[in-house]
Formats: sequence, structure tokens, C-alpha cells
Amino acid sequence: MSDTKTLYHLHGELLEHLRTVNASKRTIRNCESYVSTFLQWLDTRHGVRTPDSLRKKHIEAWQKHQSKRRTVRGLPLKISTINTYNDTVRTFLRYMIQHGYLQRGYAEIFAYVKAPKLLPTSVLTHVQVRKMLSRIDTGTAAGHRDRAMLEILYSSGIRVAELLGLNLEKVDIPNATLLVHGKGNKERMVPVGKTALRFLESYIVAVRPFFVEQRSFNLRGSVIAPEDEQALFLTSRGTRVSYPRFLEYVHAYAKRAGIPGKVTPHTFRRSCTTELLRGGANMYHVKDLLGHESLETLTHYARLTITDLKKTHAKCHPRERDEQR
Repeated sequence: MSDTKTLYHLHGELLEHLRTVNASKRTIRNCESYVSTFLQWLDTRHGVRTPDSLRKKHIEAWQKHQSKRRTVRGLPLKISTINTYNDTVRTFLRYMIQHGYLQRGYAEIFAYVKAPKLLPTSVLTHVQVRKMLSRIDTGTAAGHRDRAMLEILYSSGIRVAELLGLNLEKVDIPNATLLVHGKGNKERMVPVGKTALRFLESYIVAVRPFFVEQRSFNLRGSVIAPEDEQALFLTSRGTRVSYPRFLEYVHAYAKRAGIPGKVTPHTFRRSCTTELLRGGANMYHVKDLLGHESLETLTHYARLTITDLKKTHAKCHPRERDEQR
């Protein structure tokens, strides 16, 4: 093509395309941030600003640069982070290839960094979860809300973003289900256990209306975002609970319960998964419950329950019983 559009201009076109096809907010955010980082690096290190000046050696150099990057704490980037960077930049390269700005083969230069098969960390036992939940003061409006939120996370295993993004109309109390908006703009129906449902129902009936009333006491001139109108979980100001605020609550409750290690909202999703598999749940059912595309993620949890598998093997296998005689 004779068009001399810059890489920055093409990046803007890709972002607009992603918005047009209703890509997920995370996909758009990653594209905006990660590709910008890539383009700034190309510009400052190699003076590359247009597609016709981009070479395969630049992409190979970028991958080496990624492996040497460090976080603000001086630690190497996580493998998952590097792969997300590569995936996002690859999407940008493919966009340019499809529109004739690059030759084929550029996107294939990227190789996934193979992650080691590590067991999931930050998993609580059922006893620890019960202890932590019992330390929440449900006599307060905020405490009752937080208990309902954590009960849902532990009961259904949904992602924290799915929890915080729930709207009131997505709750079906009579059928004990939630309609959650997951990755890739996909919705799925998830069940809610009896205990979580009890706290959720009482929150909706008695606590949420109180938070809604607090809107009128907000500082003059403050604005309630339209999407907050139907938000299921609200702050004392009547706005949707944010992740940073919710994370603070979880850290405080874990500390109050004396639970060691790092406990986050995602800990409850991991703990739910572990307990379901430990209880003999079908892995395909768990996959659908969690909103995973494949069983790959669950294999780590299956390994986590090897202790239980050994106990079952020792108890049930006929040769093991022979040894006990």
C-alpha cells in the first residue's frame, strides 16, 4: 500500500475496530496499554514509526527485551504477563497483515513462553473459609453486604469482576441463580448455594435499599454513574463497589481471622474449585460453572487434591486392603 499511516495511527484504528465489534473491556484495555508500550519501545529504541520500517529483527529484539524487564519490585515479569503482551501485540500485527501493511509471517515470530505446571496458591480449606466468614460483623450494613459477596464467591466460584459487575436484574432468587457477564462478553447462568442465597436475599431486601438512600446524602455536585443505578453491590455512598475497595475488605477480614498468607477475592474462586473437585464433582460441570473454555486450568486443581486421591486409593484398592490384613 502507498498509504503512509504511522503505527500509532493504525493502533488507533485497531482500537476503534475492537470497540465496533464489541470486544471485551479487558481486550480493549490490554490493546490500548500493551501495544502502546510496544510502539513506544520501537520508536525510542529503533526509530520505527511506520509499518514499512518494521522488521522481524525488531520483533525478536522486543521478545528479548520482555524477558529482561522487571516490575517495580525488581522481579521478572510473570510468564502469563509476557504471554498476554505477546498475544496483544500479535493481534496488532495480524490486523496490519490483514489490511496489507505487513507481509505474512510477522505475527508467527512470537512464541508462547511455556509456563511451569505449578499448583494453585492461596487456597483456603473449608474450615478457614468458615472461620473468616464468621468474623464478619453482619450486624452492620457493610458487613452484611461483604458477607453476601464472599458467600457468593465461595458458593459459585465466579470471578471477582463478574461479582462486582452484577446488576440487580441478573439475580433470580426463586431459582437460586445468577446471570453473570464473563470473559469475551459471554454470559452464563450459575447456581447459588442455600447459605449464599440466604445472605444475598436479605441483603437485597434490607441492606441495599439503605445504600440506595445514601445517594441523596452525597456531596453536592457528585454524580452517580448511570451503570451504578442497577449495580447489585453498592457502597455506603450508593455507588458500585470497586475492586480496590473490596480487596481492602477481604484483607481486613483475613487478618481478623488470623489466616496466614495472601488472601484475595480470587482465593475464594480457587477454594470453591478445589472443594468441588475434592467432593467428586464432574470436571466438565466445574469447567462450565467457572466459565472456562477448556479443562486445562482445572488440571492444576486435580493435582492439588492428590492427597485425597492417595487416601482413597489406600482405602479402596484391593491390594492395599491385602496389606492391611
